[in-house]
Amino acid sequence: MIPSLLRSTARSALLLLAVAVLVFAATELLPGDAAQARTRGRASDAELAGLRAQAGLDDPVWQRFGRWLAGLLRGDAGRSLISDRPVSDLIAERLPATLLLTGLALAVAVPLMLLVAWAGSSPRLRAPASGAIAAAAGVPQVVVAGALVALFSGLLHWLPRVSLLPIGQSPWRQPELLVLPTLSLALPAAAYGAGVFAGAVADVRQLPHVGDAVLRGVPRWLVAARHVLPLLLAPLLRILAIIAGGLIAGAAVVETVFGYNGLGELLVSSVASRDVPTVQAVAVLGATVVLAGLWLADLIPGGTG
Repeated sequence: MIPSLLRSTARSALLLLAVAVLVFAATELLPGDAAQARTRGRASDAELAGLRAQAGLDDPVWQRFGRWLAGLLRGDAGRSLISDRPVSDLIAERLPATLLLTGLALAVAVPLMLLVAWAGSSPRLRAPASGAIAAAAGVPQVVVAGALVALFSGLLHWLPRVSLLPIGQSPWRQPELLVLPTLSLALPAAAYGAGVFAGAVADVRQLPHVGDAVLRGVPRWLVAARHVLPLLLAPLLRILAIIAGGLIAGAAVVETVFGYNGLGELLVSSVASRDVPTVQAVAVLGATVVLAGLWLADLIPGGTG
């Protein structure tokens, strides 16, 4: 157990370091910088040079990366280049809204994923179901959001088109604002998870003791809960980890589409303003969620690949 834990921890730490390098490199490739975005082209060359020097933007790449990585290890994500506020404060303001949205999306996506995966693993339905699930998983999230808005807001007039909410205000005060963003995140996630999980479910359903339980007349829900699901905990946790990270990443699209003030909207606005420390912190946070879930999955017997 201890060697496996050490291997999983070391692998997760190396992957997180690789993600940090990629995130930093990606932000380096963004055109322009925060000094230009902050002054909106109205500053002179001398003023821009002063702002860049003050923010450390002219320092060598390796020095900026080392300073940023050391700060992350201390729990300091730096200060916003636009508002000069600590990035941790900006994240803390938006994090509860995104956690609520992704939590609701998981609560919808997971049962739906399990139902679709179970149905899709049936020998009679596996071929047509796999094609339908793959097609559903391939629909872009923005298309799903647009279709939901067209149906529930445009055609039926049941729900608001946008989810404008003041930063820091609890979404529970207007729960109807959560419905469309939640479904826009949950439906693609459920389709992706079902596509990945259905194969594992089909393999377990073919095991002799599962077939014996079916022949003995055990109810199908009990077969699934007692004989199938326990053998699928490791792959299920891996899929949930990927889905959780994907929901955080997908929130950038959904929150922007609906005007929902969460981490995803913060990420998009920070990219637009070239607020690099904020972009880096939000991106690394999403990767950390995925890697933490995969690390936990490795601790389940049969979870280490």
